[in-house]
Amino acid sequence: MSKIFKLRPIVVVAVVFMASFFYTLPYYVSKPGMAKELEPIIQVENGYDEKGTFMLTTVRMGKANIYSYLIAKASKYQKIYPEKDIRREDETEEEYSTRQLHLMDTSKLNAIEVSYKKAGIPVDYHYKGVYVLNIFPDMPAEGKLLPGDRIIKIDDRSFTSSASFIDYVNEKQVGDSITLSIERNDSPKEVTITVATYPQYPSKKGVGIELVEDKEIIVKPTVKVNTDEIGGPSAGLMFSLEIYNQLTKEDLTQGYEIAGTGTITADGNVGPIGGIEQKIVAADKVGAEIFFAPNEKGEKDSNYNAAVKTAKDIKTKMKIVPIDTFDEAVDYLINLTPKK
Repeated sequence: MSKIFKLRPIVVVAVVFMASFFYTLPYYVSKPGMAKELEPIIQVENGYDEKGTFMLTTVRMGKANIYSYLIAKASKYQKIYPEKDIRREDETEEEYSTRQLHLMDTSKLNAIEVSYKKAGIPVDYHYKGVYVLNIFPDMPAEGKLLPGDRIIKIDDRSFTSSASFIDYVNEKQVGDSITLSIERNDSPKEVTITVATYPQYPSKKGVGIELVEDKEIIVKPTVKVNTDEIGGPSAGLMFSLEIYNQLTKEDLTQGYEIAGTGTITADGNVGPIGGIEQKIVAADKVGAEIFFAPNEKGEKDSNYNAAVKTAKDIKTKMKIVPIDTFDEAVDYLINLTPKK
């Protein structure tokens, strides 16, 4: 028997094994991510230093292949989600990633607004246009616009909000053409699109995009938040606390290692997030002493209750604190006994 003949089954098995890594299932797997110190990635001009640390927490999320699916099945703190629970119907992977990055951008804007207003510092906005988040199938924008395109003008008209943008399109008749001035990868482009009705909603008309405002917040002192490729809105609360702490002389950390999670609205309300169990594990691994968890006004299945359950399960010494608003978090920290 020749060596080539003997090797053939091994080669076939190796090829099948490698191919299976690239074959994805209709599921996503999440696992504990990282707890990342915020002071190095948030810089308020001439901001105050802190003795302790505020940290954002993340989960690692990715499409499942057969191996990651089986590992997650056997792992206590990995979770499997059907694809429909993560991505919207007809949403591509590119659209999902774009949506997550813009949710992060909105989270940063809200965090800046909340923290500056709490510090008594005026906030203003400069409206720059709208970003395309999703393209609806079988609509005129399909094939002409891409997720991440920034629309600056329609028919050479600028707008001061996404609402005025939508109102202008709604004034058009089905079959009318509009010309969009866009930026794609920092390059200007003009696209002509016809207004149509949505197949699923015959009473609604448009070009077939989901959009989000592109605006710049104007504050003094200036602030930079460098999040790289971190997506989603779940770091909003911790962004707010870090920015506010750099704006004010009193150190809210009191010397403690403080992690947490939760969305933030422009008026300071804290909302729930996904993957709280994995975030507790991530924070415990880096030695966090306090963890802020969305309380959801005491709901039985709140993030806070899930966090407490996980904390007990992993036998962490980390204190889990329920939070409904930014002000609650600040009040809790102000009343902490400084760490010796």
